[in-house]
Amino acid sequence: MRLRVFHRTGYRYSAPIAYAVQSLRLTPVAYDGLAVLHWRVTAAGDDRELPSLVDGLGNVLHCLSIAGPHRETVVTAEGIVETRRGDGLVAGAPEPLPPAFFLRSTPLTTADAAIVHLAQEAAAGDDLAARLSGLMRGVHESLVYQQGHTDTETTAAAALERGRGVCQDHAHVFIAACRALGIPARYVSGYLWSGGDDAAHDASHAWAEAHIDGLGWMGFDGANGKHPDETYVRVAVGLDYRSTAPVRGVRCGRADEEMRVKVQVQRAGVDQ
Repeated sequence: MRLRVFHRTGYRYSAPIAYAVQSLRLTPVAYDGLAVLHWRVTAAGDDRELPSLVDGLGNVLHCLSIAGPHRETVVTAEGIVETRRGDGLVAGAPEPLPPAFFLRSTPLTTADAAIVHLAQEAAAGDDLAARLSGLMRGVHESLVYQQGHTDTETTAAAALERGRGVCQDHAHVFIAACRALGIPARYVSGYLWSGGDDAAHDASHAWAEAHIDGLGWMGFDGANGKHPDETYVRVAVGLDYRSTAPVRGVRCGRADEEMRVKVQVQRAGVDQ
């Protein structure tokens, strides 16, 4: 399936700021389930693609710095990818770190007693893939998808206690539960085609991957209760949201900030 992605992030400031630097994880990395046919990350006022590097997790990281007074910043990522169904399995992706690295807990993915209980109840059985699918369903049933109850600093434990959250929270709870069971798990940021060609969203998507001996990394989308398929565009991986955030940065100057995000995922022509 060919998918076209458009992702624009804009910042407006109430007063000029002197300097800003941003790190952008907005570019998918090719693997067996995804080919990148075209992709560009640019900033407003400059048609040149921003400089990039590969971070320690294997993600493509673009860098933007603006020196001089300014009141607005706009970053755009757009491109076309070709995806293939893989039943959630991720093969052929860059893996600079061993799976055990993703056993590390973080402030956003620390398991409390409730998460441990969920993990032990939902992930029962001998077959690990089936156990993790059960855990994914348990997370899906325990967290109603609803915006406005959590933010990017909400921990997995807090989200589970509230019983409401968004895809980021489903991923964090699943990851915390996996690590509590001694299973490597990581956060994945990306995009999801919902089936409509004209729908614009105000966010990207997120899910989790867990490592299964003999199979490798497998994706689990607790928000939708399914394994990622050809409608998903996988972009970046990390220990949690903070290490995969599409846009992160710092600025010098005192001003109120307004952020506007537009994400659009469309079908792109005839599959090859």
